[in-house]
Formats: sequence, C-alpha cells, structure tokens
Amino acid sequence: MSDKRAANLAELVASGWRSRSVKAEMRENLTLALARAAGVDELFPGITGYENTVLPELINAILAGHDILFLGEKGQGKSKLMRLLPRFLDEWTPYLDVPGSPVHEDPLKPITSAGKAMVASMAPKDVPIKWWAREDRYAERLAPGTKFADIIGEIDPSKLAMGVSMSAEDSLHFGLIPRMHRGIFAMNELPDLDDSVQVGLFNILEERDVQIRGYPVRFDLDVAVLFSANPATYNRSGKVIPQLKDRIGSTIQTHYPLSRDAGIEITEREAVGSTADGKDGAATSDGGGLGGAYPVMVPRFMKEIVEQMAVVARKSKYVDHASGVSARFSIANFRTMVASARQRGIRLNERPSVARISDLAHYQTSAVGKVELDLMSSHQLTEKQALEAIFAEAIRDVFKEYVDEHGLGEIAEIFAKGVKIEVGDMLPSSHYAERVKRVPPIWAKAFEMNAAADEAVRASCVEFVLAGLWSSDKISRSVRNGRVMFET
Repeated sequence: MSDKRAANLAELVASGWRSRSVKAEMRENLTLALARAAGVDELFPGITGYENTVLPELINAILAGHDILFLGEKGQGKSKLMRLLPRFLDEWTPYLDVPGSPVHEDPLKPITSAGKAMVASMAPKDVPIKWWAREDRYAERLAPGTKFADIIGEIDPSKLAMGVSMSAEDSLHFGLIPRMHRGIFAMNELPDLDDSVQVGLFNILEERDVQIRGYPVRFDLDVAVLFSANPATYNRSGKVIPQLKDRIGSTIQTHYPLSRDAGIEITEREAVGSTADGKDGAATSDGGGLGGAYPVMVPRFMKEIVEQMAVVARKSKYVDHASGVSARFSIANFRTMVASARQRGIRLNERPSVARISDLAHYQTSAVGKVELDLMSSHQLTEKQALEAIFAEAIRDVFKEYVDEHGLGEIAEIFAKGVKIEVGDMLPSSHYAERVKRVPPIWAKAFEMNAAADEAVRASCVEFVLAGLWSSDKISRSVRNGRVMFET
C-alpha cells in the first residue's frame, strides 16, 4: 500500500482494492511468505524446536481457513504463537468511518445498519474511509473472570432509556469479538470460560452472528478465532461444551523442547536476548543482558545445568506431570544465576564475571512456585526439598557427560581424611587455587572442563567438579549464609 491511502470510497474503488475475508487475507499473505521463505523459522521468528512438528501443522490450519486451538502445557509458547499470526494480515486495511461505530466495517460489505445506510445514502466520493493498522487487529483475552458482555456484548440501558427497542441493533453495546470484526480474536485458557460464554462463542463459530439476551441480531461477522488450553483441563468432561470443540477447525498440539540444546536456545533468547552460540545479544528490559559495564560470561556446562533442571523436573516423581514445568522455570533460574554473577562482578570488580554453581545457590527464589508437587505421590518432600533433589540430579547428569569417572574415587578418598573446601558466590576467583591446593586432582579435573587459564573460568570449573562429586554422593555439601562447604 502506498503512503497516499484512499480517503473515500471512490478513491478506494479506483485503487483496485478488493474485499477479502480475514482468513483469505491470512492465507494469501502466508502463501506469499511461504514462497519467499527459506524455512519456517523465517515465518515465525523467535520460535525454536517446532520446525518439524507444530509449525507445519499451524501453516496447514491457516491455509485451510480454520479457527485454531493451541493445546499444550504451560510454558510451551501457545500465546507467543497466537501473537505471531497478525503478521499474516495486511499492513493496513480500510474501513468505513461511521460516526460512533466501534465496528471496523468492510467498505464494500458493511454489516451494521449504520454502515449500510451510509453507503446507500451517500455518493462514493463522500463516504469517508479510514485505515486500520495490522497490530491493532488482534485482541486477546484470558478466560477466568470473562463475562458474556466482555466478548459478545450486552443491551445498553442508556440506549433503552432513549427509546431504542431492545430487539434493535442500536440497543447493543458490542463486546470484543464484534469489535474485532475483520481481525483476530484469541481466548487463553478456554476450559476456564463460563458455559454461557462458550455457548456464545459456539454461535459465532457456527453462524457468525450475535445473540444477546435472546434477541438475535444477525451480523455476517468476519473474525479468525484462536484458543489455548491445557490438555489436563481441556480433555476433562464438562470443561468445554462438545458443540464448541466440534466447531474448532484445527487443534495444534504443542510440546516442550525435544532436545536440551533447543531448550538452551529458548532460555538464552528469552532470558537475556542471547543466542545459543554464547554471543551476547541486546540487553532486554527485564533480563539485563550479559554485557554492559559488568559483563557476565556463562560457561556451556552452566547453561546445560540450568536447562537440565527443567528436563529433570518434567520427569520427576515429585512433580505433577499434568501441570507441566514451564520454560519460565529455566528462564527465571538463568536470570537469577546471571544476576548473582553480576553482583559478584560489581562487588569484587571482576570483569567479566563467570557464572558458577554457587550462583545457582539462590535458584529457589526464582524456582519456588514454578513447579507443582504431585500431592498424590507417596513422597513427603516439601517444595524446597523437591527442588534440591532436582538440582542435584541435573548436576549429576551434566557432570557425567563431562568427566571421566576415573580419578573421582581418589578425590573422595582425600576428602575422607577430613579435608573441607568452602566456596561461595562472593569468593574472589583468585582464591580458588589456594582453596583446592590440598586436593590437586580437583584442579586437574577442572582442566577437563575448560583448559583456559582465566581465574574466573577456572573457579567456575572447580565448583562444577565439587558439585559433581556431591551430586554423585562422593562428598557432602552444606549451605550456610551464602557459603557452600564441601566435605566428606
């Protein structure tokens, strides 16, 4: 569309603009994008791990002109996917400038009596046209607490007082869906929606009309409807009325990352704006980035431990699998780790500060509340105890991938003689060589992690070895006042 957009109906018709349904518009724009794109990642930026599963099915659903349900556990990107779909709308779309009307009507196919009257009674050059931006054609609502009036509409008492008939179109106060005529409407957590509102949605999906308080007001509504839901509630009898389920064209099943590397990429991007290759991206408003005046470096094994904690939690016998473990679990823990490392860098003037295991000693502040315990299980662990077990198992899993078992027994024997090593997030990196000189094999194992001579990297590797020995039950660990003591 050129910078000089049509200002009236005559100019719009002369420009060659044609009327399309919102689903046809999305289908045609997606078709053009597919023809140009080298891969689905270009069509859905910021989505990782769905290239061969979710995204091909989503593309099919759009090409088929379906209303779509995204079905998956928390933290699987359902809302993010929905918010990407407006990119397949036109950048600008024209609508009739009807005074006082909240509906953005197609200039060639008006649906309200006011819009129809304007087109019928005025010369095309006098019919005013305005333009609706792509980003404004998407509306989203969270189901809990949503009323019928919020998304469908209600009779306006003030209009009745003015003498308007209750059965007349002019008596209505429109909800979100009529206001999103020629746009996209998304409803999050569908099973939590009141039954009466579900009936209203069913009526819109089936007939594309509005019925308020038993008065049918026929509109040819043009709206693409999206839903999200958790399988545990969506599949429960009585949560979603069968008629509504039947009218949803495509159900897209989301999932957690199928590989740890994909999870790391997602966590880094969302937490600090970084990429999986370790290069720091632009600082985000909430994550803070890894650069700046006090930069932070995160070794690969630390990224793997943070992500492995989520992997372990999703399989843990202590966690309610129906609830799931959100990607926000990893994101929040990653940010806490980076924040702890940055605080050390500021206090001790270490640049860059390198993330260590002791920086994860504070992870429970960000992890509590992000996992739901399986209350039906026989275990009697508190949430903090369950998180500690998950933390230890994640370290053990990653440690086994990095370290040969040979030599670990020798280290354990030295600790058995009464050796104690205290480390912590505020201990300067330069002190680590002194702390472990009584256990030389630890220093050698640290070089297996990373051969760099940098003191901060070496400190991180030393803590990894000590934590790995603890998680493998070769030495014990205690935490007090932010200090971590490893001993036999």
